[in-house]
Amino acid sequence: MALPVIRSNRSLVRPAEHTPTPSGTLDLSAIDQIPVLRCNARTLHVFKRRGPEPEAAAHVIKGALSRALVPYYPLAGRLKESGQGQLQVECSGDGAWFVEASANCTLDSVDYFNDVTSIPYDQLLPDSVPKTDGDVEPLVQMQARAAQFLNAVGELARGLEHPKVAPVWHRDFFPSTPQTRLENVTLLHNYLPPPMPSYRLEHANIDIPMDQINQLKRQFYDSTGLKCSAFEIVAASLWRHRTRAISFGPNTQLKLVFFANCRQLLDPPLPKGFYGNCFFPVTVTRTSDWLTQATNVDVVKLIQEAKAELPVEFAKYMNGDFTRNGEDPFAPPLAYTTLFISEWGRLGFNQIDYGWGPPVHVVPIQGSSIIPGMLQPIRESSFQPMLNFIKTLEEISNVHANFSVDVGDSTSGNMLNLIAFVKEKVDKKFGVFEMIASRVFG
Repeated sequence: MALPVIRSNRSLVRPAEHTPTPSGTLDLSAIDQIPVLRCNARTLHVFKRRGPEPEAAAHVIKGALSRALVPYYPLAGRLKESGQGQLQVECSGDGAWFVEASANCTLDSVDYFNDVTSIPYDQLLPDSVPKTDGDVEPLVQMQARAAQFLNAVGELARGLEHPKVAPVWHRDFFPSTPQTRLENVTLLHNYLPPPMPSYRLEHANIDIPMDQINQLKRQFYDSTGLKCSAFEIVAASLWRHRTRAISFGPNTQLKLVFFANCRQLLDPPLPKGFYGNCFFPVTVTRTSDWLTQATNVDVVKLIQEAKAELPVEFAKYMNGDFTRNGEDPFAPPLAYTTLFISEWGRLGFNQIDYGWGPPVHVVPIQGSSIIPGMLQPIRESSFQPMLNFIKTLEEISNVHANFSVDVGDSTSGNMLNLIAFVKEKVDKKFGVFEMIASRVFG
């Protein structure tokens, strides 16, 4: 998609000048210290124009950002490493990177970036990000981003004097004694990720109708007398179909990995305003032969059983047991045999309101072209992306192809027929295909 973007103003937005912020260094939790998680999360938030002119909107957001950085002062700082190699936040007050930009088109003319495969991310995300002497970028970068902070920016933009929820740092909830840190570093050296794969995955998106999801949920209930979530249905379905489509060798070990919220497992509980990480990876392992023969009910039950083990596995990790079956749970194999799922529907991004309503589209930007995964962003769905993918399928030239799956209110034929059709198309071109993302609504 050709989208000439003119960036008219770039600046560091510091905490409001009239309110001094604390200085010093803050430690991060043991979860934040995990090397494989040291990456930026990039998202694109699309809003309908219901409020002021674009120039005024940028002014409102910029002012609210400056005020929000007062209670959220760590986000105006910079990351650094201690003498022991521990990641910390230096509360320098240097500010967040903010870019004002415009384009000679309307969002309506590009269908509010409904086709995620053609979004010109490099044009829509901040550029020329300033770095410190240690080559460290600002913690927050915005072009006019976690959800609690952006909701606070929205509340201030709408005229509130203070955010409704006061932020709490509280990164010491996760025990990290010097001995624990030493053991953790040793384990991470012992379980380094394998070499990066040589293939490059293509990104695409598919819509799955919500009525199909509900039908599969009813089938699970009729078979077991138990309920299941849309997330479990989508994960089970796509893991099965992906396995069948790729045709792995006999008894190939396959993994399904997703992160689960662990806040409810802590005693005492985390304070309401905590805005840090508290999650743990759930890993499901089965052979390709088992998955090929399994029903959707079988795989959903398998996922539910793995989730039921979360309290035990998380407690073990909290108590210093950093391996599971000889593997670091935070470092699963970065291979074609591992499917990662990230669910974005419950993070709160769909509630952000700067004064002109919540976003119509939130797009998590895939950070890797080598890791098979599924994303679940938030928006009103459309079946058109699936048709767009089929239409442009013959133009894709790489060996592997990714699918972004959009689950919503649209209607279509049987999902299995669709996947079989796409498999046939991709097999003719590449010999293998890969599903990469899922968007669940409702």
